[in-house]
Amino acid sequence: MISADITKRQLEIIEAAGKILTKSGVSSLTIKNLAKEMKFSESAIYRHFTSKEDIIIAMLNYMAESMDVRSTKLSEAAGSPDEKFRAMFQGQFSFSQENPHFVVAVLSDGLIEESQRINEALLKVMKVKMSHLMPIIKAGQQAGIFTNAVAVEELTHIVMASFRLQMLKWRMSGFSFNIVEAGNKLIDALLTLMKAK
Repeated sequence: MISADITKRQLEIIEAAGKILTKSGVSSLTIKNLAKEMKFSESAIYRHFTSKEDIIIAMLNYMAESMDVRSTKLSEAAGSPDEKFRAMFQGQFSFSQENPHFVVAVLSDGLIEESQRINEALLKVMKVKMSHLMPIIKAGQQAGIFTNAVAVEELTHIVMASFRLQMLKWRMSGFSFNIVEAGNKLIDALLTLMKAK
């Protein structure tokens, strides 16, 4: 899926940038290294992006948009709130398994210190996830499926923190385990904790 705002070549560039982030971290993501990785001239990269910051922001915006589209489709297809919850996170784990470089983009050391614009793009990714998760949890509470002992916003934060920790463990292991299988175990555990007694 390519966003209307991004060209095929720009997507290739942000994917290559993600691979550099995965291998060497944010300090190694330079236009020079990116040109070398893609076997392009530096000027060819600059025709598509004006800076490293623009590349990272495009990567994060692409991730937010693709997450929004996937989550909407999965949520519309699934039935009950707990099925929607499961579908949303299974979709995210599957996407991550296929595109680990996007996971690295969100979890990169030092990325938060890079710039205010990058922070805003990271926040957008978080807000997209929350905008899909909160209505599912709220509907689950209203239907008596999920516990009302914890407010929707706090439950959303707990779920998202658990998800982030799982992704961080996967990244720090060098992507050495199957994130879909580990993710399904986490989904089961969270649903068990969230279920109304």
